[in-house]
Amino acid sequence: MTGLALFVLAVYTISLLYITVYCLLQFNLLYHYKQSNNPTDHPVSFANLAPGVVEVKEPALAGVGSDAKLSGTAFNNESIAPAAAPGQAYYPFVTVQLPIFNEFYVIARLIDAVAEFDYPKDRFEIHILDDSNDETVALVAEKVEEYRAKGFNISQIIRDKRQGFKAGALRDAMPVAKGEFIAIFDADFVPDPAFLQRTIPHFADPEVGVVQTRWEHINQNYSIITRLQALQLNVHFTVEQVGRMNGGHLLQFNGTAGVWRAATIEAGGGWQPDTLTEDLDLSIRSQLAGYKIHFLEEVGSPAELPIEMNSFKSQQHRWMKGGAETAKKMLPDVWKSDLAFGHKVHATAHLLGSTIFLFVFLCGVFSVPLLFLFGELAALGFSKNFFAVFLAGLLSVIGIYYTANVQSVANKEESFLKSVLKFILLFPLFLALSMGLSLHNTVAVLQGYRGKKSPFVRTPKFNINTIKDKLTSKKYLSGKLNLITVGEGLLSLYFLFAVAGGFYLQNTTFIVFHGLLALGYGAIFYYSVKHLSLAN
Repeated sequence: MTGLALFVLAVYTISLLYITVYCLLQFNLLYHYKQSNNPTDHPVSFANLAPGVVEVKEPALAGVGSDAKLSGTAFNNESIAPAAAPGQAYYPFVTVQLPIFNEFYVIARLIDAVAEFDYPKDRFEIHILDDSNDETVALVAEKVEEYRAKGFNISQIIRDKRQGFKAGALRDAMPVAKGEFIAIFDADFVPDPAFLQRTIPHFADPEVGVVQTRWEHINQNYSIITRLQALQLNVHFTVEQVGRMNGGHLLQFNGTAGVWRAATIEAGGGWQPDTLTEDLDLSIRSQLAGYKIHFLEEVGSPAELPIEMNSFKSQQHRWMKGGAETAKKMLPDVWKSDLAFGHKVHATAHLLGSTIFLFVFLCGVFSVPLLFLFGELAALGFSKNFFAVFLAGLLSVIGIYYTANVQSVANKEESFLKSVLKFILLFPLFLALSMGLSLHNTVAVLQGYRGKKSPFVRTPKFNINTIKDKLTSKKYLSGKLNLITVGEGLLSLYFLFAVAGGFYLQNTTFIVFHGLLALGYGAIFYYSVKHLSLAN
């Protein structure tokens, strides 16, 4: 029995130590975030950009394959219009890429938004990388004709074979992109008309290879699920990104709402479809090649959050598994690089970010037998007060999330008092939800490290913007009860048993922890089952 008690204590302590170290590294990012007194969107001007040589590519689809098709007449042998007359600001030519797959409900909204860009019409082109196999294809074709008639340089690019998913679409479209810079948007985004005006001038610094903007949330007040998603994403798009930038660490292009210098994509080795997070993968490779990523906290790009649990979980699976795949692929290169040791440590924590769920899962599961083995451990001289040192991790998380959701620009539209009250109410629920996702995300992480291949499962969006909007179609939703969801229900009961056990033993050490775990797993199970009915 003593051996079992020591084993359980060891697994629990190692898991808790990993979580604490990760949280303290995050707190270091908060320190760097707080050190910045200047907005990330400092004044820039197109006058700072020097005219470069814009390569005008031929319309032949070199490297794309004979099965690709172009819709429209935007690709021709005519020269790109002059960048600027003498004495005028220089506007580099930009290719706006919209990679989509079956986005019937939101693609028209995106195309309309891009067409509103406050940028010379003859200085950008719009490429819709359309891998759809439903009515989206016809809808896009109509929008292309509509805007071509208005003088826009817009085309629909169709591949007969959807190879490599989003990464493959971006890779295959590069030979026909004429832009010196490549702006990328997923279908659920609604970029501001000033997007190019506020991002392109930052490339005046020749070392900047990517400019990434902050995600905003069109429908964050739609439900408790969207509110908690926004709470988490706000941390990444404030404290993490700005903290890494101010600390000189490696950042991340987030797959959308950003602009690439075309030369940077080539220098990083191009888009590669061997992970589910091609954005993180190329981000690391391009920075190791010598380019920098510049993050603009002040520039928001609105997007739609998943509104139902199973779509949210599929998005989490893609991010967590892709993160593990990228860590496995890129960590050796990071440690072989000439980065400073501190930068390597933060890059490692960044790439292993998804792995935190594995240790949260282990910590939770092993805390229950530990509760019943305290007597055995006490006989060996062990004190429960030992765990107090790990409160540093929790306090770090509270400080990070408070800053991101109360003090940052992500929350500029709400009063301070309202923000604080909302944070007090939502943060415990966020902890519960995060812990409740640990089984699901642990499976994804282990699949990533094992090298198990799975398709890129898109997250369906339905143009749901406010609480008054209703989901009126089952299109794109799939409903099937799986073993992970069953496991989440069983784990909820497991931790309810632990709560009861704590009261029975008069040991309240884990009461709050087990209560949050029971709530988290129970909520994930409840909404997963409830939302299955939307697809059936």
